[in-house]
Amino acid sequence: MTSPVVELADERAARRGLRLFLKRDDLIHPELPGNKWRKLRHNIEPARRQGTLLTFGGAYSNHIRAAAAAGKIFGFATIGVIRGEEHRPLNDSLAFAERMGMRLTYLDRAAYRRKHEPDVRAALRERFGDFYLLPEGGSNALAVKGCAELGAEVPGFDVVCCPCGTGGTLAGLAAGLAPHQRALGFSVLKGDFMEGEVERLQRAAYGGRRGTWRVEGGFHFGGYAKRTPELDAFIDDFAGRHGIVLDGIYTAKMMFGVLALAGHGAFPEGTRILAVITG
Repeated sequence: MTSPVVELADERAARRGLRLFLKRDDLIHPELPGNKWRKLRHNIEPARRQGTLLTFGGAYSNHIRAAAAAGKIFGFATIGVIRGEEHRPLNDSLAFAERMGMRLTYLDRAAYRRKHEPDVRAALRERFGDFYLLPEGGSNALAVKGCAELGAEVPGFDVVCCPCGTGGTLAGLAAGLAPHQRALGFSVLKGDFMEGEVERLQRAAYGGRRGTWRVEGGFHFGGYAKRTPELDAFIDDFAGRHGIVLDGIYTAKMMFGVLALAGHGAFPEGTRILAVITG
C-alpha cells in the first residue's frame, strides 16, 4: 500500500523559495494508518506463525489500536500490555482494541519501566504462554525494513521529514532514501536520546548506520503528549489554511518545526521538502 503526495501552498515556505509537500500516509488504511502499517507489515507473518502477538503501549496508544486491528484482519491473537492502572469504562482507543479481540492487561508504571528486563518478560510468558514480542511503538528491525519502503516511494525530494517517537520510522526512512537525499526527524520526546535509538535500530536491521539523517530535538513542546497554547494555535491555523487537522502528539510538532526552520533559513532556496503525515 502506498499513499498520495500533495503539494502544500504555504507562503511561509514559498517566501524562502522552498516547495513543501505532504506524504499522506495517514490515508493508507482506516485501521492501519501510516507508519503503523509500515512497521507492522513484516511483523505480521512471524506473528501469524507464532499465533499470538504481545506488545506494549499507553492507554491512548495508536500502536495498540493498530496491532489489535492487524490481529483481527490477519488472523492471530493479540495481547496489549498497557501502562498504568485499568480504568472502566475504557477510553476509545482501548475499547477499539478490545472489540478487535485484543486481550488487555496492565502494568503499574514502575513495572512498565522495567518491561525490557528478563524477569518481567518471563512473568508475561508464564502467564500467557509463548507469543511473538513486539516492542512498544512497534519499532524493531523488521519495522525498520518496512519503513525503508517509504524512502523508496519518495525519489523526487531533497529533504524528507518525519516525527520521531521511538525512532523506527526515521531509521527505516533514512535507510531507504537515495544517496543525494537526507532525512530529518523531529523528536516528540524531551531528552537527547533519540539519535542513539535511531542508530540502535539501524544497527539491528542493517549492521550499522545507514543514510544521511539527523534528529531535531527543539520542537517537543515539553515532552511526549505535552502541548502549549502556541502549538494549539498552530494546529488551528494549519487547519484553517489547509483543511488538515494535525495531531498534537506527532505531526503538529513536526510541521511546526519544518516551518520554523524554513523561516530561519535552514533550507537552501529551491529545496523540495516532503513531510510525512504518519497517521
